[in-house]
Amino acid sequence: MTRVNDRIRAPRVRVVTASGQQLGVMPTREALAKARDAGLDLVEIAGQVDPPVCKIVDYGKFKYEQAKLKKQKSKSSTRMKEIKLRVGTGQHDYNIKLGRAEGFLDGNHKCRFVLQFKGRENAHKDLGFVVLNRIIEDLKTMAQVDQPPRMSGRIVAMILSPLPQHQRKRKFQLFHGELIEEDDHDEEEEELDDLDDEVPDDEGEGETPDAASDGDPQADDVK
Repeated sequence: MTRVNDRIRAPRVRVVTASGQQLGVMPTREALAKARDAGLDLVEIAGQVDPPVCKIVDYGKFKYEQAKLKKQKSKSSTRMKEIKLRVGTGQHDYNIKLGRAEGFLDGNHKCRFVLQFKGRENAHKDLGFVVLNRIIEDLKTMAQVDQPPRMSGRIVAMILSPLPQHQRKRKFQLFHGELIEEDDHDEEEEELDDLDDEVPDDEGEGETPDAASDGDPQADDVK
């Protein structure tokens, strides 16, 4: 919790102005008087040091700028997205899932692809590697392999990370759940931007912080 004005408990503080000018160490009462004379607030910005560092600023503006920085930092952090498939996933669903994956990769997120075997599918686990290797080939213009396909119990999983921005080229384009032919993309690009938000999300789609291993239990699903 940020301490402001009379809530600052330390008897002495190191004072900095809004412009970054160092005023030195002084009694807290004197620092508070300087802030009030300037029509501003005394805000503790580093309470863990001795003496604490305080800044003379407009507290309302300070709070707004701190919230903005926190939001920008959150947006820029890499996250792990998870795509779930089955050996029998149909072509239409496959196209949609890879369209979603391209969107995640284009947003600088990693993608973890998980293929789970059930029942008789366990007798044909080699087909899981076939599916994931097909995904690697289909997304080669968007992603590189971070972790190759690995078998773990009844699942086979891999992790792809996005290529540098200038190397990316999307192959799967979503338009109300359907693919847009490459020739049609240019003339429908503006309409796609407007309607993309209307495409219903796959059930279970979500995000979690970046994970280094294929066993991250917190990764969300795209079913």
